Amino acid sequence: MKFFIDTANLNDIAEAQALGVLDGVTTNPSLMAKEGIIGGENILAHYQKICDLVDGDVSAEVISTDFEGMVDEGEMLSSLHPQIVVKLPLIADGIKACKYFSDKGIKTNVTLVFSAGQALLAAKAGATYVSPFIGRLDDISTDGLNLIAEIRQIYDNYGFKTQILAASVRHTMHVIDCAKLGSDVMTGGLSSIKGLLKHPLTDIGLAKFLEDYKKGNQ
Repeated sequence: MKFFIDTANLNDIAEAQALGVLDGVTTNPSLMAKEGIIGGENILAHYQKICDLVDGDVSAEVISTDFEGMVDEGEMLSSLHPQIVVKLPLIADGIKACKYFSDKGIKTNVTLVFSAGQALLAAKAGATYVSPFIGRLDDISTDGLNLIAEIRQIYDNYGFKTQILAASVRHTMHVIDCAKLGSDVMTGGLSSIKGLLKHPLTDIGLAKFLEDYKKGNQ
């Protein structure tokens, strides 16, 4: 399972990279704005900084909602750096753009996916990644994890190569549950990754080891 971090914060990205388990980064306009990154040139420069920090794929989202605009933006974004993945919304023109980019060998991440049918269309269009938002489904009392299971079954049935990128991951159990269900990738905040380190028995055991070591060296 690949670990992506969902942020535009360079410090969080660097910390996750330093752990040695980071495989990529996902971002969106809201995350950019949260870090005060506003304006086209500033956003493009920030993508470059992110690519310099990590070794894996970096999803860069288009803001156009029409096919021509998505193609223009996507081609510009993909030219920034070989690690850039063009992030497209799951709308009709987004699927058209996904097919266009996949035919040209440009990686895509189809986002804002909330149903198995949408994920099927993205795979048919050749998406590199499909991003079902499990946390947002949970927010409206719908089982986000069930969507991961449905997509996994459909993709396995037909041998689709599109990778399931579980997005809107809120906590460590989301990570574990997605791993059990066979999600190819998860993306979430730094806390959802670092939370996997935590267990009270680890803390107790380490404290005991250190205590006994000190006693033996007095």
